[in-house]
Amino acid sequence: MASASVELHLKTLPTSPGIYQYYDKNGKLLYVGKAKNLKKRVLSYFNKSHDSGRIRTMVKKIHEIKHIVVATETDALLLENSLIKEYQPRYNVMLKDDKSYPWICIKNERFPRVFPTRRLIKDGSEYYGPYTSMKTVRTLLDLIKSLYKLRTCNYDLSQEKIDTGKYKVCLEYHLGNCEGPCEGKQSEKDYHEHIEHIRQIVKGDFKESLDRFREKMKAHAAAMEFEEAQRIKEKLDILENYQAKSTVVHPKINNVDVFTIISDEGYGYVNFLQISHGAIIKSHTLELKKQLDETDKELLELGIIEIQQRFDHNSKEIYVPFAVDIGEHYKVTIPKLGDKKRILDLSERNAKYYRMERFKQTKIVDPDRHTNRIMAQMKVDLRLTEEPRHIECFDNSNIQGTNPVAACVVFKNGKPSKSDYRKFNIKTVEGPDDFASMEEVVFRRYRRLLEEDQPLPQLIIVDGGKGQLSSGVKALETLGLRGKIAIIGIAKRLEELFYPGDSIPLYLDKKSETLKIIQQLRNEAHRFGITFHRNKRSNAALGTELETIRGIGEKTIVDLLKHFRSVSKVKTATKKSLTDVIGPSKADIIYNHYHAK
Repeated sequence: MASASVELHLKTLPTSPGIYQYYDKNGKLLYVGKAKNLKKRVLSYFNKSHDSGRIRTMVKKIHEIKHIVVATETDALLLENSLIKEYQPRYNVMLKDDKSYPWICIKNERFPRVFPTRRLIKDGSEYYGPYTSMKTVRTLLDLIKSLYKLRTCNYDLSQEKIDTGKYKVCLEYHLGNCEGPCEGKQSEKDYHEHIEHIRQIVKGDFKESLDRFREKMKAHAAAMEFEEAQRIKEKLDILENYQAKSTVVHPKINNVDVFTIISDEGYGYVNFLQISHGAIIKSHTLELKKQLDETDKELLELGIIEIQQRFDHNSKEIYVPFAVDIGEHYKVTIPKLGDKKRILDLSERNAKYYRMERFKQTKIVDPDRHTNRIMAQMKVDLRLTEEPRHIECFDNSNIQGTNPVAACVVFKNGKPSKSDYRKFNIKTVEGPDDFASMEEVVFRRYRRLLEEDQPLPQLIIVDGGKGQLSSGVKALETLGLRGKIAIIGIAKRLEELFYPGDSIPLYLDKKSETLKIIQQLRNEAHRFGITFHRNKRSNAALGTELETIRGIGEKTIVDLLKHFRSVSKVKTATKKSLTDVIGPSKADIIYNHYHAK
């Protein structure tokens, strides 16, 4: 049986790619795994029995779960590899050895060689990757070699040795695969131009080179060399799906701490990533309660100090989203582009996910705090003078002016209060006039509440734009309630919020909880109104034709429709079947009505 903290974590896991870490009650790392869908993968450990005794034992020991969200499944695979090699978890039997993912190396030489390797040597050489497939590496190198002639020998091609004629060109030169820099047949400048093009290719910017490759393919096809053209096409297909390098591992980023912050009205969430030897080895998010109106800068500075003390860790270089004051002995970098910026974005994504998970957990274990936070947020977002604990939303429903009705749905503390829902038949309006209908139902609703001395809402929402809003305002004005209850209109097309007397609408963030609650209110009012309208229209349509038959009353009609299900089946029914349902005298009337010549 999972612990309470694990049960709560399982309910709020994201469905994104990432890695998960299992810890025992002593805080020791038991296992690191990767997942395309974190929630689905982690739940599988707890929702089914396992044949492996090793896995069963591990699951019993799990006391805490942590996870890191990444952009792709490939990133998850690479991050899993780096964490396993760093921490050697007891229950990971794979990837503990020294074998690692392949890289492409541009060797630190006067005429650099380009080759695949699994070992990173700190000699000034450039390493690109890592790659999850050696096939991708070889395809990429084949592409490079087909476009650029590079040396494969390991000679020391210093200018002095070339001038003295120490080396002679080899078979590769005679085969056309090398231009012979060992005999001075190719200049250092020309060779490095090729190397610069290759750097662009391995970084993923290989549009120009691929265009040249496509020209080669077309040339082969034009020369009827279809096998060669097909071979090039297959390589192109692989390379067009190729992703240059991982966000989460880069050899140039070493011994760096990354900090980002996401905040709301009450809390700040500071995420920390520790980068060592080009890979993430630690991730943690700290939740800080705002004491006063602290800025993100102040909270981030506080979070950096607390995290460094907690983990007893103090890298000399840190990446942050904006300038912070943490002392002169740190090198503070604010990345704007490239690999460093991608690492910063990854940290911010993890802070956002942590905030979302905390909201979900709070909703489960402390619903009052969750409600209070949402109400406070809605008050700020909608520029209200008090929290909208009681909200009512109105929607009109009619088709071509028939059976006009309206619905009023009620939310209390951000949740539907279905016992308070009300539906209205439009009484004073002829034809499809949404504005007049809205004015009628708003007036009737709040006149009734005033007469019965019932509590009024803090916020009224009308489904529609400026016209419907003006009608609602007019009704409140008639009742003397204008200014006492906030009222807004929501237009469907762009989710615009209109306020009385303001021609410029308010646009909320599409992901904000305030907008989600307003949309839920609007959709619920629409559903409730449409259901009422359909029932009314359906009852009217069903009853109309049978009601025209003299001598047939409402009870008989109900009995017939219950049995035959439709008016068309009543029309074609035999006299005997009609008699069995409603008796001989009424059966005669119905049968003769439909079968008289």
